[in-house]
Amino acid sequence: MMHKPIQIKDLDLSFPHKTCFENFSCQIPYGSRIAIIGRNGSGKSILLKMIASLFGEDAVVGYVPQVIVDHTDMSGGQRLNKAVTEALSLEPNVLLLDEPTNHLDTRNRKSLMRMLQNYSGTLIMVSHDKELLRQCTDTLWHIDHGKVHIFPGNYDDYMHEIKLKRASIEGELELLSRQKKDMHHKLMQEQQRAAKSKNKGQKSIDQRKWPTVVSNAKAGRAEETSGRKKSAIDKRKSDLTESLSDLRLPEIIIPKFSLESSDAGRGMVVQISGASMGYFERQPILSGINLSLQSGDRLAITGDNGSGKSTLIKAILGDESIYKTGDWHVIKREDVGYLDQHYSTLHPNKTVLETIADLVPHLPHTEIRRHLNDFLFRKNEEVNALVSTLSGGEKARLSLAQIAAKTPKLMILDEITNNLDLETKEHVVQVLKAYPGAMIVISHEADFLEEIGITEVVDVHKFNVG
Repeated sequence: MMHKPIQIKDLDLSFPHKTCFENFSCQIPYGSRIAIIGRNGSGKSILLKMIASLFGEDAVVGYVPQVIVDHTDMSGGQRLNKAVTEALSLEPNVLLLDEPTNHLDTRNRKSLMRMLQNYSGTLIMVSHDKELLRQCTDTLWHIDHGKVHIFPGNYDDYMHEIKLKRASIEGELELLSRQKKDMHHKLMQEQQRAAKSKNKGQKSIDQRKWPTVVSNAKAGRAEETSGRKKSAIDKRKSDLTESLSDLRLPEIIIPKFSLESSDAGRGMVVQISGASMGYFERQPILSGINLSLQSGDRLAITGDNGSGKSTLIKAILGDESIYKTGDWHVIKREDVGYLDQHYSTLHPNKTVLETIADLVPHLPHTEIRRHLNDFLFRKNEEVNALVSTLSGGEKARLSLAQIAAKTPKLMILDEITNNLDLETKEHVVQVLKAYPGAMIVISHEADFLEEIGITEVVDVHKFNVG
């Protein structure tokens, strides 16, 4: 059995275009439960692989990568289950997992979490899954600003501490601003008094009396003191602003939708009754389908991997490879927006600007730039970047910008939070909460469904899976 702690000393990770982190040193005691978090592209998966190479011969390491290339005949969830099962069959005393809940259905997510809670060895994983971070870890490594920040506690503890620190710094910055204004006001009063005294002194000279010079000297001293204090305040404000940037919380997206809630209309958006569906020349995948969705409703479709959720979505979208029986009434296809984890609505050879401009050609360039600015595409190089060069998080934001620019009355979302970092996930939540139309969502993340205000949950197993 391996019980010796692992030492990490001065670990660096950099590329020609960026530095992920430098001089990372720490000790990993046996039995640690560590989650590595950070933005997409910050180096989390590479750090996990680097750690795997540090364990000695007495360590039995089970490693499950984010992308599993074996068993291509299986679904993503089935592949992950098999990879985890194979890793556990080694009876590892070190378990390294990269985004282990991606593609897992609700039942398998719960099963994985139970297993991880009972696992007694050293657990290190990369994850953006808040529920997993809460239940299965006690230490966070946050890669940010070129450093790996270590925090003892779970994700909620970490965010609570950051928000407290941020509130404290913002409070002190506000106090400094008030102090600077007060000093400026007092200095103005002193200078006004000096000006009055000067006028009075000139009058005394004219009347052949001695001039009064005391007030001028007093005003000069006040100005010198005020200058020193202002300089000290500016230095403190600069230090605090730098500290504030280190406590970076996700920027807020406040989208302006082209569709107002009044435009979304009233009445039925989807009405399916006595229906079945599947692929041609096969048995129905689902039957006895009865679904209704009105404007403003938010429906989540749940079920195990392979149970027919995505096929049902394809049927609602009018996919011609799906046969349907029964009554299907869905609003016009051009009034339905579809967004999946692969961002299939984005053309790889278009720029960010072209992606939106082609949707709304009547809008002037300045309006399009303003719209992209709302979705955090601000610099010229960001706006002119090709879609093919964007990160997953940037593609998610651009897909949401598309929907806000030309807003559908019904939005269908298929596992869009897979592979998203916590910051981008927060952006997605902000946009979806503000979206005025009806929504159908496939997701296994209970937190995400709650945050976006799901009003009804339908399990496809009730539709007699064939």
